[in-house]
Amino acid sequence: MTKKLILLTLGLLPASLMAQQKFTITGYVKGLKNADKVYLIHVNNAGEFTSDSSTVNNGKFGFSGTIQHPVLAYLYRNINPLANKPQPGEKIDAIDFYVESGKLSFTSNDSLKSAIINGSPINAIILEWKAMQKPIEDKIKVLDAEFNNLSEAQRNDEKTIPKIIAKETQYENEIKATGILLAEHHPNSYISLVALRQAAGIPLLNKRVASALDKLSPQLKNSETARKIKLIMAATLINKIGDVASDFTQNTPQGKPIKLSDFKGKYVLIDFWASWCGPCREENPNVLNAYNKYKDKNFTVLGVSLDKHPDAWVKAIADDHLPWTQVSDLKGGDNLAALQYSVRNIPSNVLIGPDGKIIAKNLMEEHLGEKLAELFGTGSK
Repeated sequence: MTKKLILLTLGLLPASLMAQQKFTITGYVKGLKNADKVYLIHVNNAGEFTSDSSTVNNGKFGFSGTIQHPVLAYLYRNINPLANKPQPGEKIDAIDFYVESGKLSFTSNDSLKSAIINGSPINAIILEWKAMQKPIEDKIKVLDAEFNNLSEAQRNDEKTIPKIIAKETQYENEIKATGILLAEHHPNSYISLVALRQAAGIPLLNKRVASALDKLSPQLKNSETARKIKLIMAATLINKIGDVASDFTQNTPQGKPIKLSDFKGKYVLIDFWASWCGPCREENPNVLNAYNKYKDKNFTVLGVSLDKHPDAWVKAIADDHLPWTQVSDLKGGDNLAALQYSVRNIPSNVLIGPDGKIIAKNLMEEHLGEKLAELFGTGSK
């Protein structure tokens, strides 16, 4: 609706639940033409998206490879989104699914997006999950339409927008809660970990997440992702507004260790972002404006990047002209500071006072300038 955020999920998938296992994908889609190309985009063992392609012959295509565990994947017709970003309004024939070990087949009379997947227990469970989410998604569509139909006066009304945002948050939490039900029904499925990861960190859901996590199979319950889910839930009990901000240490691009506590005595904005995050890059000029306006008033910014590749990180810093201190552990969505501060989406930020206590969170767009003007006096506007 009004949010520009990137949900963090991929970086927290299991590093390894099993040894390398083979998969094969075969497809027969009558609507595909000879010489069409089908691109397979999936998450590799390093947690990064990679691509492969197959040329269509008589409606048929295929792929094979190895994976350590089930991974999120997409099939695209005649476009590789990793190489060529789809244009706004461009019609795309694609389907999302999970690759798992064994033989998966896709069949359809007309398109990839309408294909039926066979030979995949995980994707059958995902269909069940999507059916659970659909009634809630329908309510979100109604809410979006309600928002789009608001008059200018209603959009500026102090009571109308908070009510819509509260409903949106409620529906988003209801969608995440479906993942708990899914995990309770499928304690032996890998997808239950993914579902619980999405629900973890929401205080209202944490008790149910912990209960469902405890009922998973021993292999899933003892996985690295299960440990991180517990860490995410524990993080919701600390680093709240009014708490003393917990310390962390990460390195600059030059390899110099920097502690959050090095900035004690200053107002510091911890800015969680990444080079690959479009909404983060759109927000950077706003943060830069705030930094330039208040840097001489005991205010600074500490950028924490959720990048994995140092070159892309450093280039984004230079391209966006970000002069403040930047750190990262180059673990992507597994960034330990982000986990520590319950960061579920980026961009995200935390404003800390000179006494080391958290003043506010997620001050985006004009709200950042308004809060800083409040702190430094109306004359600073």
